[in-house]
Amino acid sequence: MNAVVLAGGPQDDVARLQSGAPNKAFVEIAGITLVGRVLAALRATPQIERMVVVAPPEMRGHRDLAGADELRADGVRITESLRNGLAGFAPDDDLLIAASDLPVLTVRATEDFIARVEALDADVIYGCVEKSVHLQSYPDVPHTWARMRDGTFCGGGIFAMKPRALPLLDRFLEGLGAARKHPIKLARFFGVDMMLRFALGRLSIAQAEARASKILGAPVRALVSPYAETGVNVDRVGDVALAERLVAQEGARSS
Repeated sequence: MNAVVLAGGPQDDVARLQSGAPNKAFVEIAGITLVGRVLAALRATPQIERMVVVAPPEMRGHRDLAGADELRADGVRITESLRNGLAGFAPDDDLLIAASDLPVLTVRATEDFIARVEALDADVIYGCVEKSVHLQSYPDVPHTWARMRDGTFCGGGIFAMKPRALPLLDRFLEGLGAARKHPIKLARFFGVDMMLRFALGRLSIAQAEARASKILGAPVRALVSPYAETGVNVDRVGDVALAERLVAQEGARSS
């Protein structure tokens, strides 16, 4: 499977902690940038064939991007970056898409994710982690949780998609963006029944998959990873020190 790592985005508060970092992907955790850590994990995964990193063009030549096979320019919007990253790949092939802020991503987690993607056979596969799995490994890492009938979940930092689904995903995200601040529009977008079930914690993963597939116009599946590291990311300034501690702990376990 080929992989695309999204390392674009604005210079937020996290990025401002690191001199010269255009975005948080280039903030160092124990001497290695976040994107460098993601690329290292993917490069060490035997099932990964080719890796494309989407990042600011001025970062070409950065030592931590040496593990990528190709650097492509990021866009103003994430959909533009995704389009640049997917360009040229076969429309029907599964691509692994990874965020660039996963400080403790491991080979075992990536291998497991790829195996599950191949078994699911969908156009868009969204990774997530169940709360008890996360708390067992990373109890100090905060998350925004979604209570479902099947359990309580957070979104992961890796997903998979076939390039043929990108135009559909573009329209989906455009519609979601237009509705997200308007409860009535949001209810119309997803359906009042779905919104009510979710609010009551009665929405199942299967129901969410079915509605997402209908709205998108292509098969959508959720992938519940048993590896909590797929959901550990760096969103806030305080997450940097936490990531430093987690990396140190992982290093101590492996030594």
